[in-house]
Amino acid sequence: MRAEPSAEGNFWPGEAEEVAFLAEQRAQGGAEPPAAPAGNGIEAQPLPPLDELVQRIPAETRAALDDLFRAKFTGVRRVPKTALKN
Repeated sequence: MRAEPSAEGNFWPGEAEEVAFLAEQRAQGGAEPPAAPAGNGIEAQPLPPLDELVQRIPAETRAALDDLFRAKFTGVRRVPKTALKN
């Protein structure tokens, strides 16, 4: 099964290829996709605005991220504590 090139010339699998891949992985005993996180009992507080969080990053670090990765901050999301390093 080979994905068709997009208009930009990239080869990227379509939805049918992805479904077939996931079915094959399940048949081989592969890991299931992660489930949506369950509530952890902590009352959720509203997330701060993106601009406020970006301003917390030192200007020098933001400039370095932009130079190295062309990083663009697009949203604020909660992550489980287990995903963070101690």
